[in-house]
Amino acid sequence: MTTEPDHRFNRPRILKGVAWAAVLLVCWGIVIYHKSSSRQVQAVPSAESTPNRGTPASANIYSEPLILATLKNRSIVESSGLSASLTTPGIYWTHNDSGDGPFLYAFDAAGASRGVWEVPEVTATDWEDIAAGPGPEAGKSYLYIGDIGDNNESRSEIVVYRVPEPTVMPEDASSTKAKPQRTEVAEVFRFRYPDSKHNAETLLVHPQTGNLYIVTKALLDSTGIYEAAAPLAAGPTTTLKRIGTLNVPSKVGGLVTGGSISPDGTRVALCDYLQAYELMLPQNSSTFDVIWKQPFAVISLGQRSQGEAITYRLDGRALLATSEGRFSPIIQVARR
Repeated sequence: MTTEPDHRFNRPRILKGVAWAAVLLVCWGIVIYHKSSSRQVQAVPSAESTPNRGTPASANIYSEPLILATLKNRSIVESSGLSASLTTPGIYWTHNDSGDGPFLYAFDAAGASRGVWEVPEVTATDWEDIAAGPGPEAGKSYLYIGDIGDNNESRSEIVVYRVPEPTVMPEDASSTKAKPQRTEVAEVFRFRYPDSKHNAETLLVHPQTGNLYIVTKALLDSTGIYEAAAPLAAGPTTTLKRIGTLNVPSKVGGLVTGGSISPDGTRVALCDYLQAYELMLPQNSSTFDVIWKQPFAVISLGQRSQGEAITYRLDGRALLATSEGRFSPIIQVARR
């Protein structure tokens, strides 16, 4: 850990700290209202014309949120990322936010622990999201782990780890954080932004191309979309490419906390502390990147204490979400 210089008289940092405190108070007030209301709260988009304008009515694409179970593993205290397993249908991967070691937790839709894996020879500075996708070996699934959090916007580079996805066996359920299984040694990909430093909690991997996307968590700046095209290069730090800006129809601005690309590569789901948002690729589109300009469907996820993780079910017919806190609910919204 490096020693930070004294910023007591750094006015930009003080102002930014005040701004963050203000938005957290606003979010807390919204959450309290959201929990106390008998109806589902949905964001009403601005009347301004923006590329990603959405309407609450578009949430009718999905059913009402259903709590499938709660996470049973006591070691999962801040489920910050979520991904459906590609090697073991019905299994999901999550990890804790900053403060935990380099551990991956497997669980099923009933919330039962299906094992714990340690990623060897890596650090967990601020793991924020996870995605399963293709990699260098055709027909093989890989897990991408995004060490991309940067609340102080001070990191000179961010890191994504890639490991072959373990196949989860019944006997793995006995593994724990104290006695974990071990993944293969991770490939390490280092990235920098082309403009300035950003905080981010959303990592996406395209299921066919393997292209990697990071969506920033914005307060004072616009929500940016950054891309690293496959094949990814380990070793030297790679500069990400900024490919667009999102205008999320949310009451909490651009505080995007998680995301996922559907297994068929035609939809993108994002979430914030309150709800989810989905973009859909137009039919007969020749390029995936046009998806970032489509209108959002606004999807209720019900009540979560602090939602930071979302993923598509393996069949693409439902979204699953978790929340921070021990024994988090596993929430599902199924496509109608």
